[in-house]
Amino acid sequence: MLNASEPPTAENTAKPTHPEPAYAPAPVTTEIPTTTATAEAPQPAQAPSVPAETAAEPTAPAAPAAPEKISDEPEPQNVLTERFTTAEWTALKEFRSLLPDILADAFPDDPKAKETPFTIWGVKVDPSSPRNAKVSVVLMKFLRARNLSIPDARDMFQGTLRWRKSFDMEGALQEKFPEGLFDKMGHVYGKDKEGRPIMYNIYGGDNDLKAVFSDVHMFLRWRVALHERLMQELDFETVDQTVQIHDYEGVSITSRDANSKNAAQEAANIFASHYPELLFKKFFINVPTLLNWMFWAFKAIIPAATLAKMNVVGTGSHAIHKALSPYIPDERLPRRYGGQADGF
Repeated sequence: MLNASEPPTAENTAKPTHPEPAYAPAPVTTEIPTTTATAEAPQPAQAPSVPAETAAEPTAPAAPAAPEKISDEPEPQNVLTERFTTAEWTALKEFRSLLPDILADAFPDDPKAKETPFTIWGVKVDPSSPRNAKVSVVLMKFLRARNLSIPDARDMFQGTLRWRKSFDMEGALQEKFPEGLFDKMGHVYGKDKEGRPIMYNIYGGDNDLKAVFSDVHMFLRWRVALHERLMQELDFETVDQTVQIHDYEGVSITSRDANSKNAAQEAANIFASHYPELLFKKFFINVPTLLNWMFWAFKAIIPAATLAKMNVVGTGSHAIHKALSPYIPDERLPRRYGGQADGF
């Protein structure tokens, strides 16, 4: 159950296998008709005719259309974009210039896709005018997740846009779920010392896990909607990452059934593929001894960058408070975890 929402795997390990290359616009050539002047022989008793002035001179060939120029004008900045490296800015400008083509390829049945604004994680993106600091932060998530490889980032971004449309994100956010089924399972509550929003996932307690996972599709729609609400707490100006706390109090190895395993795998694929570089820290608390041992057994195969974001904590409010208090102030930490806040 340790990975009921996002297992301890690389946050973005699913690398696209067929990156789509970016194509520059084809050069435009202009064909100029040519004319051949023939001298007219003089007629008897007539002066040789003088050719009249041509009405218009042939036009010069048109220059081929150049690829979209990447502007050298100063970029709109915020606290987060000011931290971009030179290499990141170079990749971002090229990636951003491809947005109309990326959208056209993502939605080939929509002739207006390349010019239609869209929203992702609460940030509006206008493909015809994408020079915006918040947009830069969002696009950089996909570039960093793919080590600044533009073809790979393009493939990942297209996949995310298609998935969000097919998932009907707006519908999921408005969807009403059975009363009491998921109410105690997840909470977006408080912020850490740097202003990052915190999400608590409660997998034990008095939750009826068989009922929770009885409909995997419904669980995933609820879980993704909860995650989207967490994204809406980010401003992408000063804060662009989250903290997650997974509480396993009362969970045992026998709590897992086929449905919970399927839900865990599908949720992991969703968050790895479509929410890149958005996690700052993840705590697994009240972890049973056996599950704790299993986690450390797999430690060797977990990428170092992912492992650095994870912290497995034992049981007891003292141990939990000791692990969380460096990041979350007591006045924002629920009492059940050793803090002073009322909590949920």
